[in-house]
Amino acid sequence: MESKLWFKKPAAEWIAGLPVGNGRLAAMILGYTDRERISLNHEWLWYGKFRNKDNENRSMYLKEVRELLLAGKYEEGGLLANKAFAGEGIGYGRNNRVDPYQPAGDLYFELDHNNIQNYYRELDLETATVKVAYDTDGTRITRETIANFACGLIILRIAAVNGLIGGTFWLSRTEDSDCELSFNGKDLTIWMDGSFTGGIDFRVEAAARTKGGKVSIDDGRKLIIQDAEEIIIFLNIGTSAKGELPSEECSRYPVPESDWDTLYRQHVEEYQKHYKKLAMSLTINQGEHVPTDERLDELRRGGEDASLPLLYFNFGRYLLCSSSNGELPPNLQGKWNEEISPPWESDYHSDINLEMCYWAAESGNLQELTNALFLFIERFVPHARKAAKDLYGCNGVYFPIQIDPWGRSTPESNGWAVWIGAAAWLAQHMWWHYEYGQDTGFLRERAYPFFKEVAAFYESYLIEDEDGVFQIVPSQSPENRFTGCGNLPVSICVSSTMDVQLATDVLMHAIKASELLGVDEEKRTVWKDIVRRLPKMKIGSKGQLLEWNEEFEEVELGHRHLSHLFGLYPGDLITPEKTPELFEGARVSLERRLAGDGGHTGWSRSWVACCYARMGDAEKAWEHLNHLVRDFTTDSLLCLCPQKIFQIDGNLGGTAAVIEMLIQSYNEELHFLPALPKAWPSGKVVGLRARGGYTVNMEWEAGNLVCAEVTPLKDRVCTVKYLDRRYKVQDGNGNMVDINWDGHYMNFNVFVKKTYYIVLTV
Repeated sequence: MESKLWFKKPAAEWIAGLPVGNGRLAAMILGYTDRERISLNHEWLWYGKFRNKDNENRSMYLKEVRELLLAGKYEEGGLLANKAFAGEGIGYGRNNRVDPYQPAGDLYFELDHNNIQNYYRELDLETATVKVAYDTDGTRITRETIANFACGLIILRIAAVNGLIGGTFWLSRTEDSDCELSFNGKDLTIWMDGSFTGGIDFRVEAAARTKGGKVSIDDGRKLIIQDAEEIIIFLNIGTSAKGELPSEECSRYPVPESDWDTLYRQHVEEYQKHYKKLAMSLTINQGEHVPTDERLDELRRGGEDASLPLLYFNFGRYLLCSSSNGELPPNLQGKWNEEISPPWESDYHSDINLEMCYWAAESGNLQELTNALFLFIERFVPHARKAAKDLYGCNGVYFPIQIDPWGRSTPESNGWAVWIGAAAWLAQHMWWHYEYGQDTGFLRERAYPFFKEVAAFYESYLIEDEDGVFQIVPSQSPENRFTGCGNLPVSICVSSTMDVQLATDVLMHAIKASELLGVDEEKRTVWKDIVRRLPKMKIGSKGQLLEWNEEFEEVELGHRHLSHLFGLYPGDLITPEKTPELFEGARVSLERRLAGDGGHTGWSRSWVACCYARMGDAEKAWEHLNHLVRDFTTDSLLCLCPQKIFQIDGNLGGTAAVIEMLIQSYNEELHFLPALPKAWPSGKVVGLRARGGYTVNMEWEAGNLVCAEVTPLKDRVCTVKYLDRRYKVQDGNGNMVDINWDGHYMNFNVFVKKTYYIVLTV
């Protein structure tokens, strides 16, 4: 089943630790035996200095920027665009105002023991539990840590077999001149209060409960425990991020009176409501009997391990469960960060990274975890309306490329920030939520209102050229550049391919939603006209899909971003059936990127694997999935960007690549095993979801589908691609179902919540 990461030694460093989380709280467990450190985080613990930041009115510069860009003066136009719309400002200067995501601190403890033997450390993905165990002086010590999904606390249990245990426990935080700390304790609880200069406040609490033994507090800062059979430490964190005292938030998550067995059972039950909805197994020799780090070492030396990507896949699902079950979506590091100045502020990047975190959510049967993303989007809408007016004089909403959690749409990444496509990309996830779940209420109440906001921006932002084509100016292909733009890190241009694809994507969703809901017929007509008159995608002299409106010379052929391939994946504008020339052009573009050493970050390599899976190239998808696991992970499988920097998006993008290899459902047409690698000849998966409202189970042998079980959410015609007449369809009672064949397309009627079996007959 590949459900455990395990090791024979402690973590060598923080990024080799084992993470736990319940959405609100998170912890990284390192597994030391002399002085253990559990690194703590809270999803709302961002510095908070700039939580009320705002924009000045910059719209008066739009006309001049457009004139320069339309005249081909890309360096001049780009410089002015950055001064006007990217945070540098004309006549005023300021630094980046993105608040960094902050560590809450650490729980340290030293246990009273010596002579460690038989060490073992694991993360059980089935139960969301980190376990450390070892022998010491005839006693077996077991330490278990959970981020309890039921009570909301992080809980550490230390038990002794054939002996007693004691030790010292205390809270601390790395030295930080911008954070004032104070410590106190009473009634078997210690706490650490923190206050950021000009920012928010927070509290970390550690409460002790023992079976037997004695507990005392030393100097208001340390818990001293002696001669206990069992020690349980309850960890809680509160912040002032939402206007309450940190102590008030902590009080809403009281220490439960239940015993460990009850707490653990409740936690596992709640967690498995998410994780256990999907399960995959392979009939190959699996490597679970070998420690995870040793398996990786062997892979890096050129060995093979066909089941390690399955462990990576399950770990990705675990990470999404652990980081998106709260009020905020995963940031660049999910919910795990130990640094006061993390890379890129550990923020939300909306030009791939945030979206990639949710590529596997709908198809991977974790759809309820997308609510954190939708809440995040909706929190921004009021200020995003103001930002659209202030920056561009437009209606609708503008979302920036670099975001923190405060709901303020301000461009902060000077040099990169002149880009208006973020809202359209985020809207895609709302459409997916409808596509997979067929929830008309969600479409009406949450998705469609946002589609209209994004569409309203394009209606007022697009400009018509002399040929009647609607151009997007200024535009960007994140985060790439072409020659002739001076020292700008990103080229500002006219109608990049990605921007055209994003506009098309969101407007088509708005059109379809308005048809389904039977509303806004006049608006629908406007949107259809815009889509019809947007620039067409083009093929270049080398057969590649062009990234910009012209065939410019790229500065970095192997750039990490594949922005112009959005229409291939995760979008569905480029397909082998409807746009074969563009489909082949996308393949050539991808090959050119890789020939230039592209895919050199974990998340970029994930995108490459997803694109090859989308193209049905099983062995290329498998190659790059293995490249991801082998070359872009820590010993604990956390994804790297680049070396030594953890970013969760690569983990979750790799999870999406596996699903894309197993099932595709574009245009609500089911395609089973579209990119099944030879390394996985036989297997079974239960709990996949498909567009159109299906749950799908599959079993395959020798690379061929043996049986697929399809359960729809509504009455409809089910369409399956690329099967032949060796397959029949039966209902749950064994009755044959009539099939209409159209070449390699199978069509048959299905009815709500009944299961249908597509079975190989020969």
